[in-house]
Amino acid sequence: MRSRPCLPTLLLPAPLLRIGLTVATILSAAALPAQAQQPAGTFPTRPITLIMPFPAGGPSDALGRAVGAKMASTLGVPVVVENVGGVGGSVGLQKLARAPADGYTIGFGTIGTHAANMILYRKPMYDAVNDHVPLGLVGSAPLLLLVKKDLPVADFPQFVAHLKTHKATMSYGSAGVGSIAHLACLMMLSELDIDVMHVPYKGVAPAMTGLMGGETDFMCDQTTTALAQLEGGRIKAVATLTRDPVIGLPKVAPAQASGLVKLDVRSWNGLFAPRGTPPAIVTALNGAILKALADPDLTRQMGAVGVTFPDPATNTPANLAEVVRTEIARLRPILLAKNVHID
Repeated sequence: MRSRPCLPTLLLPAPLLRIGLTVATILSAAALPAQAQQPAGTFPTRPITLIMPFPAGGPSDALGRAVGAKMASTLGVPVVVENVGGVGGSVGLQKLARAPADGYTIGFGTIGTHAANMILYRKPMYDAVNDHVPLGLVGSAPLLLLVKKDLPVADFPQFVAHLKTHKATMSYGSAGVGSIAHLACLMMLSELDIDVMHVPYKGVAPAMTGLMGGETDFMCDQTTTALAQLEGGRIKAVATLTRDPVIGLPKVAPAQASGLVKLDVRSWNGLFAPRGTPPAIVTALNGAILKALADPDLTRQMGAVGVTFPDPATNTPANLAEVVRTEIARLRPILLAKNVHID
């Protein structure tokens, strides 16, 4: 794959900044009163650490903190987020794998950390299938195909025609090799059987800045960071990369409607515990996740940036384990065929 370096600039969507400010308030208000409700001698009896394998301030961090705050209300102890970034999330999730299997350390995972990293890295720092115990999904966001505002296309068929004609000079940006923005575009281009220059940035904010500034031509990004820029008219959405239309963007048709029948990409997120965590504790943590996701304030807060929550009837540890296995199997042939790897 060809790539060229770009100088990142910082840009954070306003909805995410608002979420970051409100999460701290929720956590301090919810966790302390709940401690008084905790029965003695039962799990948990002390604070739980939630390892966030990404820097503070991004969409994953905002979601993790919001869910953790609601879980604290149910569990009766604080859920303290610890940001341990580095190596595409690997540093934090290696720490999770090495933590005591007692339920007091849990971790946040994504399609990147628990599927792509197992293929991208020749020597992964942890085994997503065997080193972590799934607890439950905590939300997903649909992916959009975004283009710079002056690209002369209005829908997906026009984009494909333009791409085929100008592929030698076009490029797409992402938050880095293995990020959901990179994976989504790779899946789309693989089905189109087209190779285009990839420009990896150091994060989603500089990648979005690059698209708005015309450094790249298109980008595949989740709604959590795209909606604010779409509303401001700084970029255009020409397709959804999920099977269904996106709420709030009824005029943006799925790419599947134009023939990409296999394409269905979502930025999913889940919580995990170290291998060997007792089943009773896994059940308790899953129950706290389900109760957190049923909170109407959390649903409204995350729905504002396009995050949806899974069906509680199927949101089990076993279901998340199957999601991880399925995504690894789906991504492996694409990444190997494109020779995308990180030493």
